Formats: sequence, C-alpha cells, structure tokens
Amino acid sequence: MQKKQETTGLIWLTNNLRVGDNKSIELACEKHDRVLAVYVFDKHIFESNIFGFKKIERYRAQFLLETLRDVKEHLAQKNITLLTYVDFPEVVIPKVCETYQVREIFTQKEWTNEEVQTFQKVASKLNDTCKITDSYDQFLYHPEDINMDFKSIPAVFTQFRKRVEKYASIRPESKSIQKEKSNRIDNNTTLPDLTTLGYSEVTRDSRSAFPFRGGEREALKRIDYYFFASKKLSVYKQTRNGLIGSDYSSKLSPWLANGSISAKTIYWKIREYETENGANSSTYWLIFELIWRDYFKFISLKHGNAFFKIDGILEKNYEWKSEERLIQKWIHGQTNAPFVNANMIELKATGFMSNRGRQNVASYFAKELLLDWRIGAAYFESMLIDYDVHSNYGNWLYLSGVGNDPRDRKFNIGMQAERYDPNNQYQNKWLQNQLF
Repeated sequence: MQKKQETTGLIWLTNNLRVGDNKSIELACEKHDRVLAVYVFDKHIFESNIFGFKKIERYRAQFLLETLRDVKEHLAQKNITLLTYVDFPEVVIPKVCETYQVREIFTQKEWTNEEVQTFQKVASKLNDTCKITDSYDQFLYHPEDINMDFKSIPAVFTQFRKRVEKYASIRPESKSIQKEKSNRIDNNTTLPDLTTLGYSEVTRDSRSAFPFRGGEREALKRIDYYFFASKKLSVYKQTRNGLIGSDYSSKLSPWLANGSISAKTIYWKIREYETENGANSSTYWLIFELIWRDYFKFISLKHGNAFFKIDGILEKNYEWKSEERLIQKWIHGQTNAPFVNANMIELKATGFMSNRGRQNVASYFAKELLLDWRIGAAYFESMLIDYDVHSNYGNWLYLSGVGNDPRDRKFNIGMQAERYDPNNQYQNKWLQNQLF
C-alpha cells in the first residue's frame, strides 16, 4: 500500500499575533501534517506616508517586537517554528513556500486597500500547487452570523448593535492544537531589534497610563488582573473616561489591535467573570465597546476606500486646510487649548492616549482648526500603540462629521476639561516643564 504523502501548511501571521483562538493555526494544524509559521516585517510599513509620517513609529514598533517574541516562544511550545524576516511579503512568502514545499497558506482575511494589495502580490507569485485560505478572525460577531449583507449595515451604530444582539451569537474560540516535536524545523532567522528597524531605543515614561508590554501572555495577565484579581471590570462604566493611571479602563486595546488577543476571548472572559461575580452595566459596557469595534470593521467592509477619502462615507465637501504650522502646533502640544496640549504631549511621550483625550484632540483638529482630518488620522496611525485601521479611521470620520454620526458634533474643549480634569491634575502632569 502506497504511503500517504505528507503535506505542509504555512501560517502567515499578520495582525493575528496569538496562539489562542487563532483560526489560521487551527486550520493549518487540522489539515496538514507539517506546519510552520512566518511573520514578515513588511518594509512598506517603515516608510513615510503621503503626509510625511512614518506609518509605524517606535512605540508601536517596540510593542510589535515584544509581541513577536512572545508568539514565537508560545508557538515553539506547540512545536511550531516561527520564521521572521524584514523584507516584502511578496518576496519572502513565495520563497518560503518553495523551500518547504508548502501546499496551503493560512492567514487572516483583510479587506482594506493596502492589505489587499499585499495579499494579491503574494498570491500572484505562488505556484499552482499552493493556495491561500484566509479567514475572518478579528471580529466579535463573525460576518457570516450577523444576518445581513455588508451593503445593508445600518448607518447608525445603535441600529446595528440591537440587530446583532438580537439575532446573532458569539462563536466559541478556535481550538488550540499541539504538534509533535518532529514538526519543528531548523530556524536560521532571528527577530530584529528596534535599531535594526531604524528606530532609537524606547525609554518608558513613568507617567504613562500604559506601562505594559506586548504579547498574548501579557494580555491574559491583564485580563486576570483587571477582571478577576481587582474586579475593576465591575466599575468600568464609571471609570472608563479617566485620564490618569493604568486602571481607569481595561487597557486591552493595544493587544486587540495587533491580534495578541481576540475579541471573542475577551467576551468569553467577561461571561466567565459575570458567572462568578454577577453582571452589571459595567460588564456589559465592555462588550458594548467590542461591538463598537466590530461596527467600524463592518462599516469599512460596506464602504471600501470611501473610508479613507477626504469627504468620507457621507461625501460631505468641507473646505479642509493643511497648514503645516497649525499641524505642528497640534502635534507638539502648542495650541491654545491646554487640555488638547496635555493629551498630545502624552501621545508623543508614550504612544498612548485615553479615549476621552482622543475624542477631544480629534474634534479640535477637525472642527476648531479645520484641518484635513486624514492628516490627524495618519499621525495617530504612526504613533498609537493600539492603532487599528478600522477603529482609527472610523472614529476620525465620526468626529470630523463625514462618518457615522448624524449629529455632526463639536466638542467644547473647555467644558470637557472642566468635567474630566476639574482640578487640572492631568494637565499639570503633562504640561509641567514644557517649553513652548
């Protein structure tokens, strides 16, 4: 009897940098005898964008490196080797497939323009014996389960939320599979460091509200602390608009952003917490925020590249400015609004900013300075360690009056400062010793 030929599957990691609840890993391990993984530090993301900002600055790069170290170690425990390269995916991945005779590539499904272009470039260079299987794996509600096509996604969040909560359910997490030790391969690749990627070293600011490191295990430690040890989840709704310290909110967004943890894992951990400690408006509110995150992803699926155009998904034709002097004053915290300045200095010093701060500085940029909102969004993309393409651009559209907000709001920055920083504690923290 002829022996069955062994096949090899390749896990192409992108923004799904975890071992738990990873559909690509589950499918690869189920369908193929040999499995290996690859991550490519795409040289494109270290270039400058059309507005002159690096697409990824050193804070997010540092967090990414920490995440890759973690996922590499975690995969090794599953006897899966992670190969890492600094190059272009369309150059590396076909070579890896040829070297290891890969029959199938498993990766996370993307739909925004830059990611789709990368996918297509890779696909075009594969030989006929290798195929790509991509899976939607960054949602709370899987797109197949929401009972509506993308074109009928409601224009108002509340309508979307009520429909999915009524008609859809959350899938269980993907299975974690252990491979045999014989699955390991020799690894002649090494993870780069910040200097190799072209950055100076990061010195952590002691004032930072996010003093954490990247990686799936760090994310799970944070959940264990914020949910079960401290039970701060039970007061999340009351504290989520805070500005100082690490515990006013869950701080899970950076790990969510690069896929160190999935929305489903967080959801099921919340349900576990509610079973042990009881449900309340705060435990629900974190789920509510995960649904908002989903909503921006579905809106970008619905509208495609309009998500990134100056007139937005509403096709509103405002007269936006692009005055460099005003942009630089906003970036460096030198505007006429101290509350905006404090938040922008925090971002520049740490790569992080509270949700309340983001709403205020974005509104000020677009509605007070009347600057092209895409410039502000591109700066956030560069700087924020929790940059997520859909949430970032969705929120900027929303706050600039060209997205999902029928009210076209404008924040009163002075009143916001009085309400959320009544004693100037936050502003003093970041504005002391600043030279303007």
